[in-house]
Amino acid sequence: MSELLDKILSRNNMLEAYHQVKRNKGSAGIDGVTIEEMDNFLRQHWRETKELIKQRKYKPQPVLRVEIPKPNGGVRNLGIPTVMDRMVQQAIVQTISPICERHFSEYSYGFRPNRSCETAIIQLLEYLNDGYEWIVDIDLEKFFDTVPQDRLMSLVHNIIQDGDTESLIRKYLHSGVVIKGQRYKTLVGIPQGGNLSPLLSNIMLNELDKELEKRGLRFVRYADDCVITVGSEASAKRVMHSISRFIEKRLGLKVNMTKTKIVGPTKLKYLGFGFWKSPKGWKCRPHQDSVQSFKRKLKRLTTRKWSIDLTTRIERLNWVIRGWVNYFSLGNMKTILTQIDERLRTRIRVIIWKQWKKKSRRLWGLLKLGVPKWIADKVSGWGNHYQLVAQKSVLKRAISKPALTKRGLVSCLDFYLKRHALKVS
Repeated sequence: MSELLDKILSRNNMLEAYHQVKRNKGSAGIDGVTIEEMDNFLRQHWRETKELIKQRKYKPQPVLRVEIPKPNGGVRNLGIPTVMDRMVQQAIVQTISPICERHFSEYSYGFRPNRSCETAIIQLLEYLNDGYEWIVDIDLEKFFDTVPQDRLMSLVHNIIQDGDTESLIRKYLHSGVVIKGQRYKTLVGIPQGGNLSPLLSNIMLNELDKELEKRGLRFVRYADDCVITVGSEASAKRVMHSISRFIEKRLGLKVNMTKTKIVGPTKLKYLGFGFWKSPKGWKCRPHQDSVQSFKRKLKRLTTRKWSIDLTTRIERLNWVIRGWVNYFSLGNMKTILTQIDERLRTRIRVIIWKQWKKKSRRLWGLLKLGVPKWIADKVSGWGNHYQLVAQKSVLKRAISKPALTKRGLVSCLDFYLKRHALKVS
């Protein structure tokens, strides 16, 4: 057994991988073993699995294929490995990532330590503000499904040069996929959803990074989302065609020429962000598609038909609000969040009015919130005209922003202002 594989299978590394898989949670693979059942399963099977890996006899289970709907239509294929395979893959990643990091580009930001979508956007803004305002937006067609595995494994070999580990990685590539109970071979592609997939995609696309650097081009890449900024339209056209040829001939990948395009910053959507020019230069904000997606999520969580107590509903809303605002907190969005906050509070007032149901209950609720009795008596008789009631000033004052904040609801705007202040300070 090689020194590298010994390090992968070491007790400390496997324990770290085990804890990471448990933190990530996720669904069961084809064997049906859940995260909750992981402890007992490992006690029974880990020792045997470890020996099989050492002897190059281990056969990973096929991944379970599920389809995740995309916001703009279509589906994304996601592979769910078994919990055992997730743990082994995670152990491989933890061990070989530091080796790979020495080879990766400074302008690759996806799934790497101390890098994020935010750092990618900051770099892109720097290019735009330096005057490189013509953007080549490269779209790789079904990247994870079309990666040539032999080419990928030769690149893995160039970096790690360890036969035992390479053999184990290749087995994961060849492990197959189960779709609606039917097993299929996987002779091309990387199973999207496995712990190894992000690292393998970076190894594959590192060749593209090297080529762009060799040509002196300014680029940002996050996984398979790559944009190149240049100073003129003529340069953009030249770069788009030559880089597309390089990707297809040298890497064996497919460029989607209908989606690969040359755009100005205001027409670009990158990692969910849009871009606009202020008197102080180019800035970012959530793209209108991202805003609409956020609004749809909040609307689903505040539908009157959903029978759920207000506390749980607010918890779900807060989880979505914090996640979305955290992701986009680098951008400018005070105006849109003010509007979203107002609409959200209106919808919650409707929910509360419906939950009170009867006039006596509504009268009690209004009085408890400090509404004068003569007004409360009148308003409580308005019945189920939800939008009318929710938008009346009396209910706005009674179920006010401070009242909802006290109830636990996070204000999108207030949370953003706090996060944004931390980012720019």
